Amino acid sequence: MSLRVAGSIATSALRTNEVGMAVASANVANAGTEGYTRKTAKATTSDTAVGFTGVDVAGIGGTVDRYLLKSLVSAQSGLGLSRTVGDYLDRFQERLGATTSASSLGSVIDTLGETLATLATSPESGSAKAAAVDDLTAVAETLRSTSKAVQELRGEADRAIADTVTRINGTLDTLKDLNDRIQTGKALGQDTGDLEDQRNTALKSLAGDIDIRYQTDANGMVRISTSSGTSLLDSAVHRLSYTPATTVGAGTGFGPITIDGKDVTGSVASGTLGGLIQVRDTDLPAQQARLDELALTLKDTLNALHNQGTAFPPPNALTGTATVAGTDALNGGGTLRVAVASADGTAVEVLDLDLSAYATVQDAVDAIDAMDSLSAHIDAQGRLVIQADDSANGVALGGDGTAGADGQGFSARFGLNDLLTGTGAADLRVSDAIAQDSGRLATGALSTAATLAVGGSALAAGEGSVAQALKTAFSGAQSFDTAGGLSGRTGTFSQYAGAIIQGAATAAARAATAHEDQESYASGLESTMASQSGVNVNEETAAISNLQSAYQAAAAVMKAVQEMFDTALNMVR
Repeated sequence: MSLRVAGSIATSALRTNEVGMAVASANVANAGTEGYTRKTAKATTSDTAVGFTGVDVAGIGGTVDRYLLKSLVSAQSGLGLSRTVGDYLDRFQERLGATTSASSLGSVIDTLGETLATLATSPESGSAKAAAVDDLTAVAETLRSTSKAVQELRGEADRAIADTVTRINGTLDTLKDLNDRIQTGKALGQDTGDLEDQRNTALKSLAGDIDIRYQTDANGMVRISTSSGTSLLDSAVHRLSYTPATTVGAGTGFGPITIDGKDVTGSVASGTLGGLIQVRDTDLPAQQARLDELALTLKDTLNALHNQGTAFPPPNALTGTATVAGTDALNGGGTLRVAVASADGTAVEVLDLDLSAYATVQDAVDAIDAMDSLSAHIDAQGRLVIQADDSANGVALGGDGTAGADGQGFSARFGLNDLLTGTGAADLRVSDAIAQDSGRLATGALSTAATLAVGGSALAAGEGSVAQALKTAFSGAQSFDTAGGLSGRTGTFSQYAGAIIQGAATAAARAATAHEDQESYASGLESTMASQSGVNVNEETAAISNLQSAYQAAAAVMKAVQEMFDTALNMVR
């Protein structure tokens, strides 16, 4: 071997070991940097052209398993979805309250049931009526506040969707910049390992927000699309767009999430964005539907019973809550008894009407208005109003008369003596007249005696048939339709409220378990990635020591060769 060849080999060894030490030192220095992966100097043999070979550095390489990386990126989407859904359902469950809480739906309904039981035994008691109205008000307030919590969470999710869209666009901009720098670096033959680490970290961040697919081109560009195939990043960024709703209620219609004008809302299946869409459009509306089913069943049941009765003393006027027109078909049947009575319940005037004899609502109104002691009309808001002419007297309705295609009682059809008003849990309230005067609470019914005439007893203070019926409604089973994924069932109001609470708790528990499972899966992939591509400081330190020894050996060879060159030159001289 010539001295020139020996020197060449020693020089390449020095260079290779020097690069190796630099790479290992960088590994140690970045061991705590998020997303950094271990780099290695790729050594290759070099031909000296005289039968001997040396070692050179072909480049700096990474240690990332691309298939493992794809699995890890995909796992971030499931993690973002489960975390988001779990968080919102858990918070709703907390607002709903535990089944044992004194302020829970089941508890306030139970309390109302107890109060109505007391009222049934003392229907003439003013304090019992006041307590019943107070407790019914508490039930309505609880349903309203719970409904409000649902819509507040939906509004929060909607605003979070807008924030997430902004974050996704920012991440796409970052990925576009890294794509450009990596492509340029590769074209110039530069090491791009650190940039690729940053891009992998950005990919995981993006996948945490929206489910994606990606592929890497030969020139180093990563192309990204949604899991449904809509492009997010190629040579340009395809940005998402979304405008959140100004206010959110049960009937709010939300705008689309778009990419290049295309609505992708329904195709986002995972990630934080998918989770937010799910809780806003599916999970929380299901809870609202259950609350509405409870509220409407409660309202319809109580109103049907309350409209069968009358307060004592009877109110001077009855004003309906339903909107009607005089030309509406009455669809009447049975007998309606209309009575005007004094404050002590004595009949002033009594009229029995065969409702099947009247074709339209106006026909029936005219028949009632023909009485001497009262007037009846449909007001400007389309409500039926029946009022005693003498302010000292009151109006009471009774009998088995029905109106409307569904066969409701006459009073119930027009809402003349409704106890509750509202279209669902969001606006359920005790009717204004009764909320302002608990004495308007109906506990008894108008006399059904065929012989009832002027001067007879139309009403009695101790008559408590309606109070008893209200009590029975709370102790007995009601029929509830399927709502929000909660199957149709028969049970008490308290039991259905308990089913709502238990259903919310179960949904939150399932979401928490799903998140734990997904977190465990993602953590396992992270651990595998770390063991394969992470930096082991002890190993890198040992490698540096070995490389230093090799460097020193190559330096010694280089020194010996130099000395031999010097000796040869001196001999020539």
